[in-house]
Amino acid sequence: MADNSTIARPYAQAIFELAHESGDLATWSGALDIAGELLADGRVNIYLSDPAFNNDQRFEFLTGLFDKAGAKVLGGKDKRGTNFLKLLLENRRVNVLPEIAEHFDRLKAEVENVVDVTVTSASPISDKQKDTIGKALRERLGRDVSIETEIDENLIGGAVIKAGDVVIDGSLRSRLEGLANALAK
Repeated sequence: MADNSTIARPYAQAIFELAHESGDLATWSGALDIAGELLADGRVNIYLSDPAFNNDQRFEFLTGLFDKAGAKVLGGKDKRGTNFLKLLLENRRVNVLPEIAEHFDRLKAEVENVVDVTVTSASPISDKQKDTIGKALRERLGRDVSIETEIDENLIGGAVIKAGDVVIDGSLRSRLEGLANALAK
């Protein structure tokens, strides 16, 4: 059986092409991100999987939920969003909306020549450090970067940088493990 990522890819591609042609990439990205976050909550999926509900009831529930959460394009006010949501319901694929949102965001970043970067460090990094990392990554990757930071106190020191498929592990923990491995030989 195919995993959710494989199932989500064609839906994300189709909605991406539609949004790109109409110049609505940001609107759709925001709506899909909100919908993905809501459906990542297991309670919503449990509610939707209740056999007592039909697809019309599920549709009404979801459009109301998305509308209140700010995902207007999926909140029943946009025919394209309505059709997309109905298609997902008919094919029993609403549960893959988190993966659809991820694929959509990757396609959007590729078109916009932007890579999302996560910098995980043991302590908060300064704006100057963030700018330095951003500049170095822009030169190395040839793309604009969007940097998010995370704290992981288990790192001891240094940082781990994830930019798409590229991982740069400059953490002190990684260096100590490398040293321990070298000494063990």
